[in-house]
Formats: sequence, C-alpha cells, structure tokens
Amino acid sequence: MTRVLVVDDEPAIRDAVGYALRSDGFEVDFAGDGEAGLQAALAEEFDVVVLDLMLPRMSGTEVCRRLRAESAVPIVMLTAKGAELDRVLGLEVGADDYLTKPFSLAELIGRIRAILRRRDLDRSSPATILRVGGLELDPMRHEVRVDGVAKRLTPSEFKLLLLLAQQPERVFSRREIMQHLWDSTYVGDQRACDIHVSNLRQKVECDPASPDRIITVRGIGYRLEAM
Repeated sequence: MTRVLVVDDEPAIRDAVGYALRSDGFEVDFAGDGEAGLQAALAEEFDVVVLDLMLPRMSGTEVCRRLRAESAVPIVMLTAKGAELDRVLGLEVGADDYLTKPFSLAELIGRIRAILRRRDLDRSSPATILRVGGLELDPMRHEVRVDGVAKRLTPSEFKLLLLLAQQPERVFSRREIMQHLWDSTYVGDQRACDIHVSNLRQKVECDPASPDRIITVRGIGYRLEAM
C-alpha cells in the first residue's frame, strides 16, 4: 500500500487530508511539527511526503532541505495563499510540487497520484543507459552521472533531465516541461519550471551561472546541449 506522511501542525488539516487519502486507498502517517516530521521521514519508508511550510520547531523549508540531503522521496509542499517567496524557497530546496492553502483535497490526491505515476514510469522505463555527451542516465536505477561523477537528483529533477536527454537539441517550452513534470494539462505557475531548471543546473553544470548543457532559449524554454 502507498504510504504518505503528512506533516502539518493544524489538526483540522491533518484530519481532513488523512480522511481523504485513506478513503482513496492510501496509508497515512502524521507529524505535527518539523522535527518530528523530519525524524519520521528519515526513519521510515514513505512514497510521498506532504509538508506544510509553516511549522513549529523546524520550518518546512529546513525539513525539506535536510530531507533532500538524505532522500529522494517526493515532497509536496503546502503554502499560505500569496506566499510566493515561500513557494520559491520550497522548490529551490528540492520540493517536487506545491499547493496553496486553502486547497482542494481532490487536487492534492491528483498531484500525489501524478507523482506516483511519474515514479512508476521511471521504474518501468527500458534499462538502456542514455548518454548525452558527459551525461549518463540510468532510468531503471534512477541514477545520473556527470562526467563520471554520480549525482543525487530529486524525482522532478531526474524526470526533467530525462525529458531533455531523450531529444537533445530540441527546445521544450516551459508549458511542455511542466505538463510533463506534473503529468497533467494543468501547469499552474510556469515560473516553477525555471526553479526546477536552476536546481538541476546546480548538479549537472560545471558553472551553473554560465550553463553550457541546459541552454535557455529566450522567450520559449530550454534545450539540452550534447557536450
């Protein structure tokens, strides 16, 4: 059974989200503060973590940052309405997706299922190693090497790099990228695409400030340069 960890300090949200997820067939665990959430996420195996940004004892941003250093578990962040800076910070430290409170429980379940579909598609991809210049991607093992050095990528970062690597030199629009990442025609704020690309560049570029692998095509999107 798919396990979801919900980290939120509001009992009403924990109760509503837990009821909706369990009704949809998920197994749900809870934590009411950041420290407890981080400990639970590191101690046990979860398929998805739903993480509020505003938490006592440790912020959701810090939980995400520390969790990302140890695990590639998908993270959906919950942010307050209008808290754009928080959403940006959440994506910058490795969150895969976010929802703004108040949110639809059906949308949350849809986002979680989209993340799980992406994971399953990655696992079911052909075992062929994909090479583009100095990049080497193993879809089966979810592993990436850059000039022979292993790199830890989040699920969204791996999904993005795999998309670009399957068609090097092709320009992908921001909308195409977000539709691919979220497995949905709904793409929300397409600026999230730029944050995912920026995070990925930190891991695959020699100089992220002057990228020569993932190239920006002004006004359109991005392409992968074989080098």
